[in-house]
Amino acid sequence: MGGPPVNVKYIIFARFEVDGVAEKSDIIGAIFGQTEGLLGDELDLRELQKIGKLGRIDVEYEVKGGKTFGTVIVPTNLDKPEVALIAASLEVIDKVGPNSAKIEVKEIKDAREEKRKKILERAKELLLKWKESKNVDSEQLIQELLENYKSAQVIKYGPEQLDAGPEVENSSEIIVVEGRADVINMLKHGYRNVIALNGSKVPQTIINLSKNKKVTLFVDGDRAGDLIIKEVIGVAKVDYIARAPFGKEVEELNSKEIANALSDKMPINEYLQKIKIEKKIEKSQAINDLVRSIIGTMEAMFLDENLNIIDRFPLKDIIDKLSKSDKVSTLILDGIITQRVLDLAAEKGIGSIYGYKVGNISSIPPSINIYLFDEQGMISKYEIKSG
Repeated sequence: MGGPPVNVKYIIFARFEVDGVAEKSDIIGAIFGQTEGLLGDELDLRELQKIGKLGRIDVEYEVKGGKTFGTVIVPTNLDKPEVALIAASLEVIDKVGPNSAKIEVKEIKDAREEKRKKILERAKELLLKWKESKNVDSEQLIQELLENYKSAQVIKYGPEQLDAGPEVENSSEIIVVEGRADVINMLKHGYRNVIALNGSKVPQTIINLSKNKKVTLFVDGDRAGDLIIKEVIGVAKVDYIARAPFGKEVEELNSKEIANALSDKMPINEYLQKIKIEKKIEKSQAINDLVRSIIGTMEAMFLDENLNIIDRFPLKDIIDKLSKSDKVSTLILDGIITQRVLDLAAEKGIGSIYGYKVGNISSIPPSINIYLFDEQGMISKYEIKSG
């Protein structure tokens, strides 16, 4: 099976026995065929291979005494719970071709741990060669290597066992990111005072840390990042906001991109002011669009506080509709704003009215703002002129 290359995290090893002669293709066919649909589309083996979450399944086997014995090897970069499900699903296979079969998972190896061991061994070799050529104390260097290696690892912090860097506890400033992959990438580039939210709900540990430390919230450059900022600043003290470049995630940034994002971090007060201005602009644009949509229709519409349309109806029904209205925040009408409309709107708690013109009115309820628009949709605020 094809698909993108897999950066292997775990490898499943399963022993099998077939009561008959079978080829490699028979074994693999049975695996795909008998696991199809068992765990839903998201964990379908073929789909996982297509998106690079499951590697090429390998089979090592031999035939003895009319039976086939061997091992199935499944590489994957899924997380532990999904890997366990995939492994367990292999054990439901009970036939290969016309023959009975049995598969049992023997081991799930962490491929990254094997790589780490090789890296450490090679580093020791390099340091020993360095000693020979530069007269350096290799034992001391190896000790330093091991200490640095250890300190670069992700730790579990707080009751929620949040993924974090080793300096979160002692640092006066921390960087809060979204998940474990972000922590790993930040550690890779030398940022050890980093901790992950590890979920949509803000952990109490993050809230507690924010009380006594300067906090930079560093999120992905997407819509989800906006939602996380809103969630975190609602319950924790945040001093700065940093964003990955648009369309990128913190876990995939290189050293320069991380440094640039953190140097461009925005103080929380500036960020909140920016959001306030953006919302005002968005609201103004939404109102403009709604006003233009009603010009020339002889209709009216009710909007809620988020500018969602509650009702749209012929202008002749305005008094009846107002009398029965509920939870209306804004009224837009392609017609004349009369005193009766104003008074009814005030009774119903409507805060803004947009109309084509104003009739003969004696007073404007203090709770209502009036705006007029022309045939091109240009909007201006209306005030009763004194004198």
